[in-house]
Amino acid sequence: MKDVFIYLMIYAGSALMAYNIYRYICFSREVRNHGNWDQERGLFNLPIMLLILFFVGYLVVGIFGKPDLVMAGILFGGSVFVFVMLLLIRRTFARIQENEQLEAKLSAAEEASNAKSFFLSNMSHDIRTPLNAIIGYTTLANRDGVTYEEKSGYIGKIEKAGRQLLDIVNDVLDMSRIENGKLSLEPTCVNLEDCVREADDLVRTQLEAKGIELTVSSEVAHKWVLCDKAMLDRALMNLLCNAGKFTEENGSVSLRLTELPGTDETGAYEIRVKDTGIGMSPEFVEHLFTPFERERTSTVSKTQGTGLGLAITKSIIDLMDGSISVQTEKGKGTEFIITVSFPIEEPEEEVRSEEEDFSFDGMRALLVEDNMINTEIAQLLLEQAGFLIETAENGKIALEMTAASEPGYYDVILMDIQMPIMDGYAATQAIRALPDARLAGVPIVAMTANAFQEDVKKAEQAGMNGHIGKPLDIPEMMATLQRVLKKT
Repeated sequence: MKDVFIYLMIYAGSALMAYNIYRYICFSREVRNHGNWDQERGLFNLPIMLLILFFVGYLVVGIFGKPDLVMAGILFGGSVFVFVMLLLIRRTFARIQENEQLEAKLSAAEEASNAKSFFLSNMSHDIRTPLNAIIGYTTLANRDGVTYEEKSGYIGKIEKAGRQLLDIVNDVLDMSRIENGKLSLEPTCVNLEDCVREADDLVRTQLEAKGIELTVSSEVAHKWVLCDKAMLDRALMNLLCNAGKFTEENGSVSLRLTELPGTDETGAYEIRVKDTGIGMSPEFVEHLFTPFERERTSTVSKTQGTGLGLAITKSIIDLMDGSISVQTEKGKGTEFIITVSFPIEEPEEEVRSEEEDFSFDGMRALLVEDNMINTEIAQLLLEQAGFLIETAENGKIALEMTAASEPGYYDVILMDIQMPIMDGYAATQAIRALPDARLAGVPIVAMTANAFQEDVKKAEQAGMNGHIGKPLDIPEMMATLQRVLKKT
């Protein structure tokens, strides 16, 4: 019985040593893959050779020898000792790997924090610049003795500064939506040549005022495609405005749309935006599409912008399953190249009819808004258009006023969304649930700072007939009201 126990210890130790050899081989491979260990190759091979010799020695003793209990205990204990040491070494190596990963994450977090701090510094500057213009020109316009022409000039500059401020806010909000995965496409039938022409119209005056020549060309066989026009316009405008910002007087900017070989159902297109501006360093190109990044140069620091435009543009192109690349040289200019494919779409035939000018004179609107300044601005604009205006401070009051009115008394309700007591969505749903179908069917248009595409959909789902975003774009507001009221 004693001999059986001795040999069990010998063979168990041998099996454990064989397992140790296998685990060490796996471990050594893992270590070698983790870094360059060419100089230590001999050190890694030596333990394997020693372990194999121990293993062979165990087998020789077990097969040919006559071990006693002490020898069997030493051999078995040696196998256990090697197993424990390998386990400790592997645990130590795993901890080292964890620490390296934590250090890498910490380094990445510090880089992101530094980039965001740099972005916040730039954004603070960029926000204060138009704010300074708005406050300064407002002060100048309120001085005694200011002529009508001077005041008109100040107001025009205030409006321009306000739009610059809005662009900055939109960039920040869009970047937030991109990071949260909320940016999505809304494809419609679009004329690509119209997109190029509209981009030309929007930036030509601005570039020519700076002494920059703009060249636009289009060579496409299939101009009607299915794509998100607003997103494509945003990408084009970002690239063109960037080109204008970093191109000096007497420079040039070009936009070229070309159709590449595609299929019968899908068109492939290349968009090139080229400038003769300051160019970029190779080091910065690696971080070109990183959010919050801007190149640290004296020229760039004087140029307004948040550093988000290109990150947003790349996100848009990625959503379209396209690609964007850049060719640039310091001091010689930059060219962005977009390649993207869209389904070819046949446009619907437009039915054109001569219609009389639509008038809002005498129409009654219920303006639901909890902010007094917003109420005053909207009321004045609507009254100038011919509306008769009544106001409500929240959705509950609007519901009560609508329920107490005669059918047809209100031609339209302009409904804010975020309000105390009852918000715009709840108020709209309550109005749609009124027992009198004529009261329940009154046109309701959202007029809100909730201006993203998902907000437009949410307004539709709540039962609203249209959506007007804030800050108010007056022509767009009137066009929306005209479209809604024509249907009633």
